[in-house]
Amino acid sequence: MTDYKFEGWQGHDVASAEGKLVWAEFEPKAWEEDNIDIRITHCGVCASDLATLRSGWVPANYPCVVGHEIVGVAVRVGSAVTNGIQVGDLVGVGAQADACLGRDGPCKACASNHEPYCRISNVNTYDSKHRNGDKAYGGYATYHRAVSHFVMKVPAGLKPEYAAPLLCGGATVYSPLKAWGCGPGKKVGIVGVGGLGHFAVLFAKAMGADQVVGISRREAKRDEAISLGCDDYIATADDENWVSKNVDRFDIIISTISSSDPKFNNYLRALAFDGTLIQVGAPETPIPLAPFALILGRRRVAGSALASPKEIAEMMQFCVDKDIRPWVETRPMSDTNAALLDLAAGKPRFRYVLTNE
Repeated sequence: MTDYKFEGWQGHDVASAEGKLVWAEFEPKAWEEDNIDIRITHCGVCASDLATLRSGWVPANYPCVVGHEIVGVAVRVGSAVTNGIQVGDLVGVGAQADACLGRDGPCKACASNHEPYCRISNVNTYDSKHRNGDKAYGGYATYHRAVSHFVMKVPAGLKPEYAAPLLCGGATVYSPLKAWGCGPGKKVGIVGVGGLGHFAVLFAKAMGADQVVGISRREAKRDEAISLGCDDYIATADDENWVSKNVDRFDIIISTISSSDPKFNNYLRALAFDGTLIQVGAPETPIPLAPFALILGRRRVAGSALASPKEIAEMMQFCVDKDIRPWVETRPMSDTNAALLDLAAGKPRFRYVLTNE
């Protein structure tokens, strides 16, 4: 038994995405000795939260408490926890709650520290079921119970309001930039200078890419993109010749957009020989693909999921070492419904972070 309650903003149907979450108590997963209870101080607001609440990808398992960019203080640590976390530590949890970790037999993904690609027993932080069958609830709440393998210490020097959106938004672009060799000698395009894209700009610059270019629809975002650190900016809706001006330009393109954009094949044309377009945004409808855009340039389309706990810890320390500061706006947890409406309207610059008073 604990002397604290697990309470949070619950979605009960599709309409909950329209600012109709309800505050209520919920029952966390049954306690196990490799668990950690966290008193939530900060939780980032992610577009995935909206997609889940409105059953955009698959029907949600209501009632649902979303939020998978969780930062807070460890208040209970199980006797089987071996990662060094102690009561009182500032910790974080991202979008993955558990994986097989070799407990169900050999798993190449888990054995190689690529837990997000576990195909045996992959558990999301919310709208999922834990290995024991209990429901998983997220971070728009007072407390969160997590499997310790997926809990990371927040390093000294990283503010909690910065750490929170890194746990999903930042990690989602850090992992592919690292995996595809972003660094000196590379020209990198970032499609969508928003919640995910702004992290990609910050990371690509800090990794030493020769050129980082923001790609968005309207010229109105140019000043923001340059302020973030972009060396150049492309407004696809305001320059009808943007494709011909940028053919064969980029070694890497990170696409963060979550709509089935008809310009997807034009982004492929902007790739250099042997270039790679990595899709990290998760559209709710299919993206059309023209094969000759790939064939004629020996280009590739790739995908990337979340970052592993090891990568997330590395990324947070990278942010400290490089003094990377995400663009965030904090909002009280009591303001969650309004924050979701503002997110849907495209108002964040660039991430909202909920704070418990």
